[in-house]
Amino acid sequence: MVVPIHQQRVLSGMRPTGQLHLGHYHGVLKNWIKLQHEYECLFFVADWHALTTHYSDTGSIEESTWEMIIDWLAAGVNPGSSKIFIQSQVPEHAELHLLLSMITPLGWLERVPSFKDQQEKLKEKDLATYGFLGYPLLQSADILIYRASLVPVGEDQVAHVELTREVARRFNHIYGREPGFEEKSEASIKKMGKKQAKLYRQLRTRFQEQGDHEALKTAQALLEGQQNITMADRERLFGYLEGSGMIILPEPQALLTPASKMPGLDGQKMSKSYGNTISLRDDMETIDKKLRTMPTDTNRVRLSDPGDPDKCPVWQLHAVYSNDDVKNWVQEGCKTAGIGCLECKRPIIDAVQSELKPIQERAKEYSENRPMVRNIVAEGREFAADLAKETLEEVRQAIGIQYR
Repeated sequence: MVVPIHQQRVLSGMRPTGQLHLGHYHGVLKNWIKLQHEYECLFFVADWHALTTHYSDTGSIEESTWEMIIDWLAAGVNPGSSKIFIQSQVPEHAELHLLLSMITPLGWLERVPSFKDQQEKLKEKDLATYGFLGYPLLQSADILIYRASLVPVGEDQVAHVELTREVARRFNHIYGREPGFEEKSEASIKKMGKKQAKLYRQLRTRFQEQGDHEALKTAQALLEGQQNITMADRERLFGYLEGSGMIILPEPQALLTPASKMPGLDGQKMSKSYGNTISLRDDMETIDKKLRTMPTDTNRVRLSDPGDPDKCPVWQLHAVYSNDDVKNWVQEGCKTAGIGCLECKRPIIDAVQSELKPIQERAKEYSENRPMVRNIVAEGREFAADLAKETLEEVRQAIGIQYR
C-alpha cells in the first residue's frame, strides 16, 4: 500500500547492549536522527529479543536498557520528533506474536538466513529453543503491530522484512475475507461523499480493468486523505481496490540503511566482542590514548620508512572524518615518510573528540536526571500501546475472538 511520505511510519529497534560506541552512532543513530524529521518514527528497545540468545544471563538487561536509551537521547534522537519505548512494556507484541505463530509455517522460520548463521556463531550457547526459532516472527509482530510502512535495515536484515511481508499476506488472505465484504466495501465508499466516491470507483476500474498502477497509487493516496471514514473502512477499501479481501496487516517495505563505514581500532568492524571500540562516553583522555596507540601499517617500522595508507586502519578513520585536503596530506605524507603515524592520527583524535563532546554533555544531563528519561519512555510507551491496541482489536475481530 502506498502512503504519502508525511504519513508513513518507520519502526526500528535495538537489543539492549548498554552504552553505545561510534559504530552504533554512524551505523544506526545518525540515520534515525535523519528519519525522525521525515517520517513518524517509533524506536524501541528489543529486550525480549535479548532473551532469545541470552535467556540464562539477564542480570544486566535492565541497566543496559536505560544506558542505551540515554545514549539515543544524547546522540540526538528527539522525543519531540519520535517515540521511544521498551518492547516488553507493550505486551500486545507478545499477543500478536502468538496469534501469528498459529498460521506461520515452520519452514518459513527455518529458512531465515540468520537462524543458521547465529547457531554457527553462538555454538557455545544452547539455542535449541522455541524462542530462538521464533524470534524472526517476533520481529514481524514488532513491525505489524504498528502497521509500520518502512523498516530501516541493512542488507543482512532484508530477509526478515520479507518474512514479515509474507506473514502479513498470509494473515490477510486467511482472515481478510469478512462476510459480506463487497457489500461492506460499497457502504464504506458511500461514506466518502459523492465526488470522492465517484473518483475512487473510476480509479478502481482503471486499475482492475486496465492494470493502471498509477491509478492504484492515486486511489490509495485518496483513501489516506479521507477524513469521513474509519480505519476499518480505509483498510477494507485498500483491499477492495485490488480485488482482494480486507487488508488488516499492511505489508511493510525495507528501507535500506547504508552500511556503516565506521571501522574499529584494529581495522575490523567496530564491535564490543572484538574489544576495538570507542564508546560514546569514553572520556577525552581515553579517546586520545586509544587512537594514539591503535595499530598502523606494519611495514612502517621507522619514521623514515614510507607507508601505504590502504594497509593502515588509521586511513579508514580518515575516510570517515577527514576532508579532501586532509586526506591528500595523509596520502602524500605517509607514502613519502613526510609525516609520522602520531602526526597522521592527530586530525582523527581532534575530530572524534569534537564529535563526542556535545554528546557526552547531553548524556551527563540525562544520566543525572533519570526521572526525565523514564518519563520520556513512559510517554512513548503510551503512544505505542494505543496504536498496538487498535491493531489487536482488528486482528481479534478478523480472527473471530473479539467476544463483545
